Amino acid sequence: MTTNITPLPSFHSMGLDTFKVPKDLFRKNRENLISRLQEIVSDGTKENDGDFMVYLEGGASSTRFDSDHEPIFRQESYFHYLFGVREPDHSGAIFVNSGKSVLFTPELPRDYATIMGHIPTLEEIKETYQVDHVIFTKDIEKELVNFCAKGGTILVLKGENSDSGKYYIPPTFASKEIVTNDSILFPVLAECRVIKSEMELDLIRYCTEITSLAHAFTMKNMKQGMMEYQGESLFRHFVYYYFGARHIGYTAICGCGPNGAVLHYGHAGAPNNRQLQNGDICLFDMGAEYMCYGSDVTCSFPISSSGKFSDEQRVVYEGVLNAQRAVISMLKPGVSWLDCHLVAEREILKALVKLEIVLPGKTMTVDDLVEMRLGAVFMPHGLGHFIGIDTHDVGGYLPGHPDRSSEPGLKSLRTARVLKAGMTLTVEPGCYFINHLIDEAIKDGAKFKQFLNVQLLNKFRNFGGVRLEDVVAITPDGCENFTVCPRTVAEVEHVMNGGKWPPMKDDDVALRRTRLTKCGPMPFSMPI
Repeated sequence: MTTNITPLPSFHSMGLDTFKVPKDLFRKNRENLISRLQEIVSDGTKENDGDFMVYLEGGASSTRFDSDHEPIFRQESYFHYLFGVREPDHSGAIFVNSGKSVLFTPELPRDYATIMGHIPTLEEIKETYQVDHVIFTKDIEKELVNFCAKGGTILVLKGENSDSGKYYIPPTFASKEIVTNDSILFPVLAECRVIKSEMELDLIRYCTEITSLAHAFTMKNMKQGMMEYQGESLFRHFVYYYFGARHIGYTAICGCGPNGAVLHYGHAGAPNNRQLQNGDICLFDMGAEYMCYGSDVTCSFPISSSGKFSDEQRVVYEGVLNAQRAVISMLKPGVSWLDCHLVAEREILKALVKLEIVLPGKTMTVDDLVEMRLGAVFMPHGLGHFIGIDTHDVGGYLPGHPDRSSEPGLKSLRTARVLKAGMTLTVEPGCYFINHLIDEAIKDGAKFKQFLNVQLLNKFRNFGGVRLEDVVAITPDGCENFTVCPRTVAEVEHVMNGGKWPPMKDDDVALRRTRLTKCGPMPFSMPI
């Protein structure tokens, strides 16, 4: 008797109408890495005549301190890039000459199924993750020893993450017969993650569109008297309930009023717990994560009975929006990211001149003030960052690319690279009134004091801040803006007054929101 076995789908998803991530995405990522490594190890600089094997360890299962509580597992990012494995305690290998791939999976006891469900067979794991072989983790060292005995070398990761300053520590082995190299792999694999494939771009676009719609939904429902954490709750519910995004990419920042001036507000000591007041401007920075790829979008909006910005809020907001427009108009291959940052600062200072907070005088121009680094007083962070599997994705300061600046503001740039097609970045100019930076700028003897209206600036100390953050992809001739949330003053005020979103017409084509009027798929309750 023949048993009909239903083949597994060719994609990963959360079911219903959630995004279908092709399993081929991870196979293509492996092929991309192997292609680059083959160029390196065949150029005469390799250390032996044998094969090379890439070996990576995935994330380990853990519990909360000494308890048996298991936090929801999220895979280590480099390992996810190559294998897409959801479960902890796996390792993987790829043979550089042949491109063949191996997953090492834990051999679980039969009792595991009682608590955690079905234990997949080796064949099921092979089909789920589209690898060539699956072997139990207890045999890792034996396999690596056998490979090295034939003249092979194991390529392992070792390097510094330029955002966190933390090091990726290579694995250690009990056997002295395992020959490793920890210098080749890191810069190559990090650079692979910088340039996204079409399948990766589709996934990041999805994450950004659902993030954008969740922001619009959250904005529309925020009212005076609510708590900041209620905004976080609305966002989390929306992206998970409608789109299957169980995780968000980072701690939600829901700063209203003066909290908007705290760049990474929302941490454990300030858990989005201020009550919204009439006249506040809110800065909400949140991003959905789906299949370990994420988005990072920030919206700023007013809390008022009219649903409109005050005159001062409008000038600051439009200054930040003009910074976004100016940067987006520049984006294309060959453009320096540092130059984009300086352009953003100039637009923000122009808004502060309009408010008469900044006073260039007769002898100085706004460009002169940018060069003096006055912009860093009001925008102390970098313009944006790479985004992908990590919110602050890797590759910002790899060898062969511009070094980090030591100047105020510019030293906070997470990359200073020249743009290439396939990069995905955030464009996130902001203007903030941060007390300790104001104090430094207006103290006696400070070089900036003569260019600041101190009396008026002091009145803005409780204003907070405005940040607008979009996710863009660099294309061969420009960029595509994946973000589709309200951006113009008219759009924000429309949504705050109960208007529907997304719109039927794009009133600001300069933002290059190519899918603003056709983003989807949308659940039946859309538009918002």
